[in-house]
Amino acid sequence: MARAALSAAPSNPRLLRVALLLLLLVASGQRAAGAPVATELRCQCLQTLQGIHPKNIQSVIVKAPGPHCAETEVIATLKNGQKACLNPASPMVQKIIEKILNK
Repeated sequence: MARAALSAAPSNPRLLRVALLLLLLVASGQRAAGAPVATELRCQCLQTLQGIHPKNIQSVIVKAPGPHCAETEVIATLKNGQKACLNPASPMVQKIIEKILNK
């Protein structure tokens, strides 16, 4: 049985090396396509607003500091679909968050 496997292998070592190289390239290309994007590992809010009128806000996400970003981030989704970063230290933003938490 071992001889049958050996006889099925190509007799040309160069052809074998090329086939293995192609196999490695295909395998690494497929793995890289599913890899997470590096931009996810940084702060999403580069600029912040001091506040937005609460009537324009649909939802708010508060992201705690972590390995991706050292700052607390407050991201508001507006009723028109846009997203806005709010300054978590702003008194108006803190009131908006308190209202949401009290609901």
